Amino acid sequence: QMMASSEAGMSTARIMTYNIQYCRGSDNQFNPDRVLNVIADAAPDIVVLQELGAVHHAEILPYLEERSGLDAYRDAAGGPLAYLSYFPLKGVQNFALGHGGQCLRADVELGGKRLHLLNVCLDSFPRFRSHQVTQLLGPELLGNPSLVCPALIIGDFADYIWGAGNLELASVLRRTRRPLWRGTYPSRFPVFGRDRAYLRGAIRVLDAAINRSFLARKASRHLPLTLTVQITDTRRSVKLRRLPGHRMEAAPG
Repeated sequence: QMMASSEAGMSTARIMTYNIQYCRGSDNQFNPDRVLNVIADAAPDIVVLQELGAVHHAEILPYLEERSGLDAYRDAAGGPLAYLSYFPLKGVQNFALGHGGQCLRADVELGGKRLHLLNVCLDSFPRFRSHQVTQLLGPELLGNPSLVCPALIIGDFADYIWGAGNLELASVLRRTRRPLWRGTYPSRFPVFGRDRAYLRGAIRVLDAAINRSFLARKASRHLPLTLTVQITDTRRSVKLRRLPGHRMEAAPG
């Protein structure tokens, strides 16, 4: 595993979003090894997976974990979203967004700085998608006052051209830097940028790449997007110290 290096205390990481569609490729053949090879080409620190499930009653995630050398993280109840990560993830929890939409939240420490990860998979039907975006921005997730650290919202936003709810997303979040040719779907002729990311807080994207290789076009109907992100907040988390009167005070970070 080639881990991304950082000039500022490992506050940089390579993060890939990949809708693997149950490892069934554009040729309708089930082949998880193709997915693994596509992941290996990018050498990400964290892989954000969507549409991950059982095939012939066998779970795909343990196989991907074993062969990739990355640790797998998923909600205890299962679900179609997961992470593969070099870095330890904490607080992994799934949130239903309604009408089949899902968000898997997790936190990661990069150089002593916390990053909130929100792995999303929405529905393309406009009314459903609009409701899911509202839930994503609502009090359980991005509207939760406890989410005070930088956030990366990444995954399959399931829209074509300009989907319902995009104005809401743009009003609250920042779109990430993207390659000049932004299409990730369908993989054989990618014209729609469904797979993308948004930012909130002190985080920036240093580099972005979409794998358009022959193998990636066959492995799934989605092409993976890989971002090199850096937390730019100069504050650091410090341990709580005991103050006079036995009161405790939390430092920012």
